Amino acid sequence: MLFTRILLGLLGLGVVVFVHELGHFIAARLMGIKVEAFSIGWGKPILKKKIGEVEYRLGMFPIGGYCKMKGADDLQDAGGKDRQGVTAGDGSYFAAHPFRRIVACAGGPLFNLFFAVLALSVIWGVGFEVNTLSNRVVLVSDIVPGTLNPADEAGLLTGDRIIEIRGRRTETFNDIQGIIAARPEEELPIRVERDGQFFDFSVTPDLDRNTGAGRIGIFFWTDPVIEQITEGSPAEIAGLRSGDTLLSVNGVELPHTMALGSLLEERPAVLTIEYLRDGEIGVATLLPIYTETGAVSLGIAWQAVRYQNPRLLPHQAIARGASETWRIFTISVRSLSLLFRGVDLTRAVSGPIRITYMVGDVAAQGFTQSFFAGLSSMANFLALISIALCIMNLLPLPILDGGMIILFLIEAIRRKPPPPRFVSAFQTVGVVLIAGLMLFALFGDILYLTSR
Repeated sequence: MLFTRILLGLLGLGVVVFVHELGHFIAARLMGIKVEAFSIGWGKPILKKKIGEVEYRLGMFPIGGYCKMKGADDLQDAGGKDRQGVTAGDGSYFAAHPFRRIVACAGGPLFNLFFAVLALSVIWGVGFEVNTLSNRVVLVSDIVPGTLNPADEAGLLTGDRIIEIRGRRTETFNDIQGIIAARPEEELPIRVERDGQFFDFSVTPDLDRNTGAGRIGIFFWTDPVIEQITEGSPAEIAGLRSGDTLLSVNGVELPHTMALGSLLEERPAVLTIEYLRDGEIGVATLLPIYTETGAVSLGIAWQAVRYQNPRLLPHQAIARGASETWRIFTISVRSLSLLFRGVDLTRAVSGPIRITYMVGDVAAQGFTQSFFAGLSSMANFLALISIALCIMNLLPLPILDGGMIILFLIEAIRRKPPPPRFVSAFQTVGVVLIAGLMLFALFGDILYLTSR
């Protein structure tokens, strides 16, 4: 299963990086800049074929790719020389007008945005069903006594249904999380349904310094109805079946599954379970299995809420895909500021290992439901990664697309290229910064994986 996750993750991440390089390739060709090589994958080419002036390669490592433009390395070669420019022939990168080079640089990030719009449009165009969680919530303070969270201060109660935040409908718990996580320390108007009545509150999410996300102190509410029993598990041995509704455990009423989690923290050796089956009440004795890490195995999968997203017409799907892409883009840009507000960067910043694992994990979990559910989950997550890659590359840092765009803008304003020594120093600083960030992210990835 781990191998499957890694394989799916590598393929998914490779697609996103490939789309980025394809954007550079097409933009460069449109701007009259010659491309010497375009590779799918990195490393030594195992296949290559020259068509026209471009050598197309298949790299040994099937992750991403690269686009080698004619003369793109000229400034590096001239970096140690005291002269104002470099010799550039027709079709060379530095022979092109600065604005043409800006388009070539921006092509990669823009294609990542186009890919996100396309992926999300396809998902909405075909319609999809997801197993999700309802918008009914359980307060953390009811599970962990003595805690006080923004939800308590706002006046929310366990059993409330959060139906709207900031004027946006929240039909699932994922909708609730998406809004709250993106707006820490921001006052949010919130509407809840309680016993058939509607109440308006105001809640200000705390900043979770481990993740950089907002939180208000709520869990999801799940009715204790068994969806599936694992073969050979303690639940099957105890005689429980799919469709059973758990009423109480060890004499404690079980209104929702979070109450069971609270009971299991005391690590009882025996669970006396009262359940409802076909209108009749039964009693089962279950012997839970505890691991060395403290996790518990019962072999029970709870019944999820199945939410059907309807199929949209092509123009509606494209509009929805574009609006979702823009929403994610703006949230991601806003979230960058949180990295400078005391957030634990080893947890909040993900490197390639963690991203690969997460892509594969999301896809693998989706495929357990159905083939299309797996594709839908993977496409949705790849859209998120693609948008993140776009934003990262547009940062005004040396060697990134954003840094090069700034250099070319300066050149266009000054009407002469910057000295090669300046560009060389600029890029050296960029290499050090990016290398340091990658090492930091890899360190965080190792901590993330070893903790699982």
